[in-house]
Amino acid sequence: MRFEKGHKAATRRHIVDVASKCIRRDGISAAGIAGIMGEAGLTKGAFSPHFESKDELVREALASALGGQQHCLEDQLKGLDLEGAIRRYLNRAHLKDRADGCPSAALLPEIARQPLSTRQDYEKALRRYVATLAALLPGADSAANHRRATAIFGLMVGTLQFARAVPDAREAQQILDGGIEAAMHLARTPSA
Repeated sequence: MRFEKGHKAATRRHIVDVASKCIRRDGISAAGIAGIMGEAGLTKGAFSPHFESKDELVREALASALGGQQHCLEDQLKGLDLEGAIRRYLNRAHLKDRADGCPSAALLPEIARQPLSTRQDYEKALRRYVATLAALLPGADSAANHRRATAIFGLMVGTLQFARAVPDAREAQQILDGGIEAAMHLARTPSA
């Protein structure tokens, strides 16, 4: 059976999009090929014409999720300042939406166990995200702003992880509110 030109590329993109959501929702280890392909509306046998291994799919899915996160941050900043970006990250909707949320908050421990190439791709995306945050900080010292932006992002990720771990909605909201307060304090604190 012949397919239209671009069908294979479109199918691959669809698989990557579905895998990106599955790995953020379920974790890299728990998201199996059969489950991902089933959610994509395809059979497990359709995997091998598109990817050599699960590692390759994970690398692309993670890159897609990180690229989407960067794009969202850049779009948000057209109308928001740093505080607005922090509040958009540390909110109830993001707390509940793992599948479309921050890949760092969903996957950091598993990313650390991935092959070197995947971790290097993650590091590049992290640098880009942090550089975008650093540009919003006051002051001219870009090295100091980069350190503060890295700390702010780490605080945001950890806050979201803590808030997701507790079942009580009020406690989760208090964790989010405390994270916003701490991130803003760090943003306003001049570098030493």
